Amino acid sequence: MKNELFHIGPITIYGYGLMIAIGIIAAYILAERQAKKNGLEKDKVFDLVIWCIVGGFLGAKVLYIITQMKEILAGQTDVVKLATGFVVYGGIIGGTLGGYLFCRKNKVSFLKYFDLAMPSVALAQAFGRVGCLLAGCCYGRETTSVIGITFHGSDIAPNGIKLVPTQIISSVLDLLLCLGLLLFAKLAKERKADGQIGALYLMAYSVGRFILEFYRGDLIRGNVGTLSTSQFISIFLFIAGAAIFVACGVFKKKQTASME
Repeated sequence: MKNELFHIGPITIYGYGLMIAIGIIAAYILAERQAKKNGLEKDKVFDLVIWCIVGGFLGAKVLYIITQMKEILAGQTDVVKLATGFVVYGGIIGGTLGGYLFCRKNKVSFLKYFDLAMPSVALAQAFGRVGCLLAGCCYGRETTSVIGITFHGSDIAPNGIKLVPTQIISSVLDLLLCLGLLLFAKLAKERKADGQIGALYLMAYSVGRFILEFYRGDLIRGNVGTLSTSQFISIFLFIAGAAIFVACGVFKKKQTASME
């Protein structure tokens, strides 16, 4: 659990940034392979990834600013640094919007590329959470459990206290989500409707995130009533995912019926 991994001359390689970079590369490779399998244009995948990264970066930063507005106005939080201060849900929303704009610009099916992208997003998140572990952010509550982890010399997480390993749990759940979406795409290839893989991601991620929030210890991230900001967003994202899943299924049935 060390964020400063090594130095190359005057350049410091940080664990968080390295894991984000590896996650993006892994996501791109997976998306490209899935595009080939599903008959989508491989040459558009790279551009799609760039649009999603930019949208995700901006969305994550904007939501961070919104949730930390009181602290920012009081001068307690620095939002200028590009390497810190992000909210995952903002990244998901912003990245999805970036992908939508890309599809509109290139006149391709958003739902098809939505399905293509979301397993890769889950894979990137799995690596990203390892980065969180190395950096000490997104840490869990104090625990006496045997699976607890203890930080030493962290600038973010409490040191010398056994904590719930929320970063590791999140990483494993994200990896399982990626594999689950790929399995669903394979087994239900003929029956599923465009958009349903992406919709499943929204539902599954929202449920996992809602539950895991109860075990998070970094409570500075804002709240809406008794819920954390992320739990509040999870509710609406789950509803949106369920609505998309049902609507896409109904649309496909209507299309099939009209062709018979």
